[in-house]
Amino acid sequence: MVVVKSNGCSSKPPAFTVNGVPAGTKTLKFAMTDLNVPSYDHGGGTVTYSGSADIPAGSFSYKGPCPPDGAHDYKFVVTAINAAGDTVLGRGQAVRAFPPN
Repeated sequence: MVVVKSNGCSSKPPAFTVNGVPAGTKTLKFAMTDLNVPSYDHGGGTVTYSGSADIPAGSFSYKGPCPPDGAHDYKFVVTAINAAGDTVLGRGQAVRAFPPN
């Protein structure tokens, strides 16, 4: 359901392409975990889903993937939520190294 696009090392979240988003989705909730340092809190963000597959870089605010000591692997999880905000309609994830080679 999610593809992470590379914007190199940046302090803002990268761009995403989402597909297979369930019908009835109103918001997409994004979370990122640094698999090399899982205790580091990158935060997360939510965007209103308009039907577009492209989520531009920096669409929400949290600490983007830019490790100080070489490449780290990050897990990005996107959760599709209904209009009432009370039902998870689907979830997708991707793992990507940043900065990219």
